[in-house]
Formats: sequence, structure tokens, C-alpha cells
Amino acid sequence: MDDQDQQSDVPTLRMLSWARNSTIYRLERRMMTEKQLFDAITRKAKQKFENISPAQLKAVAGSAIKFAYDQKALDDVAYAAASTRSAVRGGKSKRVIAQKLSSKGVAGDIVDTALEYADDLFAAVVFARKRGFGPFRRGDLDEKRKAKELSAFTRNGFSFEIGKKVFGMSASEADEVLETRRAL
Repeated sequence: MDDQDQQSDVPTLRMLSWARNSTIYRLERRMMTEKQLFDAITRKAKQKFENISPAQLKAVAGSAIKFAYDQKALDDVAYAAASTRSAVRGGKSKRVIAQKLSSKGVAGDIVDTALEYADDLFAAVVFARKRGFGPFRRGDLDEKRKAKELSAFTRNGFSFEIGKKVFGMSASEADEVLETRRAL
């Protein structure tokens, strides 16, 4: 047995160097939350280093997180804000956005802050435009289609009131909501 095998709780310099380089590689390509980076480094370290101990795994992932924070490349607040803006523009409801951010490990208070300025009405109008619902409908409205459209709003996290409001809008009202929100 050599020295490195006996020090199973302490990561080797090779492991720490790999974690640093892997962190740079990942964060250059996309924003990540602390949890996402921790999970990615842990998963890849298990594959890369055959006999890595749980303590070494934790230390390697911890050093990657510390390095990312030291470089100011990891910021859950900025991640949540950017993801929220993007999701609202994509027609996602506050409820769906909150679930997604929580599943990525963003803390509840950060999620709440990010959602403060999210506009569910704007997102619902975008959703309706994407799906051809309400004011963007091309065909005739029958009871089956009405039920389908209203339930789609609810399934996608919008309140019944918002779904009904968008459903009853005229095309010019919907365009006005989109234009007003874009100006902000």
C-alpha cells in the first residue's frame, strides 16, 4: 500500500486539480446552482477515480464549490433571477418556476425573491400565444375545446382566474399585455 491509499479521507492533489478544472469547464458552459455543481462533480469523480472514498468525494466536491465561489462564478441569486426572467418570457407560471428552482437546490427565500417581479398574467398570455389558445385561437370554440384550453392553463400552474382572464381576452388586449410587459 502506498501513502495515497492510506489517506483515504484526504483527496489527492490530482483529484483537487481535476475538480478545479472540471468546475471551470462546467461553469464556462452554463450557469449552475451550488447543488447542481456539487452533484455533477460528485457523479463524475466517482467515474474518474475508482477507489475514491465518500469522504474524499465530499472534500473534492466541497473544494470545487469553494473554488467557484472564490472566482465569483457561482451565484444562486443571479441564477434564480435569470432563470425566472427566461421562464416568464417562455410562458411558465410562478408555480412551475418555483418548483424547477427548488428542484435545482435554490433556497426558498431566494426563490421567493426571484418570483417577486414575475408576472403570471404576462406568462399566461405568452403560453396562450404558444399554444394557440384564447385570443390566439384560429378555429371555432366549442365546449370540448373550451375545457381543453382552460384545463391546460391550470395544468401549467396558472390559477383558474388568470386562465379565465386570458381565455376571455381579445387579440388587442393580449397584444397590449405583451407590449406593456416588454417595455418594462
